[in-house]
Amino acid sequence: ISPVLFCPARLMPAMPAIRSLAPASTEKRNCARLQDEDACLLEAFAAGDNRAAQKLIERLSPRVLSQALRLLGTRAEAEDVTQEAMLRLWRAAPGWQPRARVSTWLYRVTANLCLDRLRTTGRNVVPIDAIPGEICATDPAILPRLQQEARLNALRRALAELPERQALAVSLRFLEGLGNPEIATIMDIGVEAVESLTARGKRALSAALSAQKEALGYADE
Repeated sequence: ISPVLFCPARLMPAMPAIRSLAPASTEKRNCARLQDEDACLLEAFAAGDNRAAQKLIERLSPRVLSQALRLLGTRAEAEDVTQEAMLRLWRAAPGWQPRARVSTWLYRVTANLCLDRLRTTGRNVVPIDAIPGEICATDPAILPRLQQEARLNALRRALAELPERQALAVSLRFLEGLGNPEIATIMDIGVEAVESLTARGKRALSAALSAQKEALGYADE
């Protein structure tokens, strides 16, 4: 994705340069206490530094795109979600409170945007643009690739039917591969609550997918 796509100047009206009355040395000490370079850059952008926004784009947008692509399966939709997630970050910049890391905040925003999209559109077909390489009917690798994508589509449809908190916990745990403590931070809940949500979500997904085992090629596994 071209960084221009996420340039704040393109996505929202230019912010007035709001400079802190505190001495520069105080600003630096405050930034250091955040222990989060992304938050420092976001504060700089809120103060009128568009170069800080460009650095944030380079640091964060590839991660957002990857997360959205895993959840949605199509690059076009993933790019749309990435743009919306970054737009929300620019809008949040003036009143940013360092209760969580910027990347943690973006994980939650991106997951929720993707889950909303899954609930709205569903997933009824295999997205061809999610299958790498040339499509050739005689290629023996095509069937396994299509089957794997069909399984992912079924998972996405079932995920969209879960309660919001379960869907978020399950997607972060099993699609993003995050640990329970990190998920707890992202969702602002305890680790035990994460374990409960993922366990219930996993049981619900298993029940939802059980009737499709044969069609998805799981019968002999």
